[in-house]
Amino acid sequence: MTKILIVGGGYAGFTTARQLEKQLNPGEAQVTIVDPLPYMTYQPFLPEVIGGSIEPRHAVVSHRRHLKRTRVVTAEVTKIDHDSKTATVKPADADEYTLSYDIVVVTAGAVSRTFPIAGVADQAIGVKRIEEAIWVRDKIIDNFNRASTMAPGPERSRLLTFVVVGGGFAGIEAFAEMRSLATALLADYPSLQFDDVQFHLIEAAGRIMPEVSEETALWVIKNLAERGATVHLNTQCSSAVDGNVETSAGDVFPTDVLVWTAGQMANPFVKGFTDLPVNERGNLRVRADLRVEGDEGVVKDAWGAGDVAAVPDLSGGGVAGFCVPNAQHAVRQAAVLAENIVATLRGDTPTDYYHENIGAVAGLGVGVGAFQSGDTGITGFTAWAMHRGYHGAAIPTLERKVRVFGDWAGQILLGRDFVSLPDVDQPKAFFERYAARPRPAADAKPAEAKPAAAKPAAAKPADAPKPAAPADAK
Repeated sequence: MTKILIVGGGYAGFTTARQLEKQLNPGEAQVTIVDPLPYMTYQPFLPEVIGGSIEPRHAVVSHRRHLKRTRVVTAEVTKIDHDSKTATVKPADADEYTLSYDIVVVTAGAVSRTFPIAGVADQAIGVKRIEEAIWVRDKIIDNFNRASTMAPGPERSRLLTFVVVGGGFAGIEAFAEMRSLATALLADYPSLQFDDVQFHLIEAAGRIMPEVSEETALWVIKNLAERGATVHLNTQCSSAVDGNVETSAGDVFPTDVLVWTAGQMANPFVKGFTDLPVNERGNLRVRADLRVEGDEGVVKDAWGAGDVAAVPDLSGGGVAGFCVPNAQHAVRQAAVLAENIVATLRGDTPTDYYHENIGAVAGLGVGVGAFQSGDTGITGFTAWAMHRGYHGAAIPTLERKVRVFGDWAGQILLGRDFVSLPDVDQPKAFFERYAARPRPAADAKPAEAKPAAAKPAAAKPADAPKPAAPADAK
């Protein structure tokens, strides 16, 4: 039986596995998917998780629940040796081992791209994983709780200042949802005023959201300004030491919530720990049919898709000739990839991936959105409804669609849930505070002293007093 190994369980990996389950005949191949996380994260929903519109668990999809014929391994692939067709697998709590395969599918995704700016590595957080989105949401709510008990001053100002770096779709959506959440929170904190809360987005380029027209982008900036959120164009973050975000324009924003969304890059694993060909940016080199390609042609039995791969965009609408790294392309590439693997197993010819982008849509907080298709731009409530409709339909599995639409319905009826769980990273602290413990060793009975050895010395006078016994001796 042919052994197919999928490295990475994000959009592309998860969708490839699901499609292979549907298309492969029983006994035709064994599919194994390896990822350090037991779920796929639907990243377009991370801003809505931050904004409190979607329950965090509903923005992820369980591998094991929805991949019934696939072997799911929750571990990290630390090396691929395609010459020997083996992968080194390292579980979190066990020794690494070697896994052999016949066909490898690399869908290891992307990570946040950062620069060596002082303080960023220590102070910033990305928006690539569900845990990051949960942290940002809870931190905003917790900061409101803390600031509401303080008198006006530098510390309260720091708690109520929030900074985002990066003005692409991910950054703008996260920024807008953070502002939307903060505005909604003010109703529950009468001691805090609208002007007490500061939001700043730093963008190095002269505009935001390159996927939309300049007119639409300017509308977004104006809308954010009306909501109390400032966009700083042609500005760079020069330092973030101790939470003091310094910009190239000379501004300093003290904060303890710095969100970094200034680009992404292919998972460095592909360039550093595989023998598969990559381009100068570290992306896996693939053909339009998603087969890996080196200098000497197709690399047999190796495939790639999603954010980790440089997939040619045959529609002509990509960047530098390649598909932009987003969920829309990843899911569609995965469907073609699965079809092509099955086709080659059965002796047929693989087909090229081709998709014309019909538009880009962004959610900018409850009731506000932006949509662009060609020269047509739509903003406001209609675009927001389009955003929810598209992504509500696009998230994999019927079970997750029902849960997400249920979250939105609950929000309409009940409002947002403003409860944060700031101590969730220290779950034992409360129990340990009151738990009874054994008495310290100092309270135990002292050991009985042994008599000293007799010395050949002169005898003590007969009337010499005996030494007193210790006070606590029995």
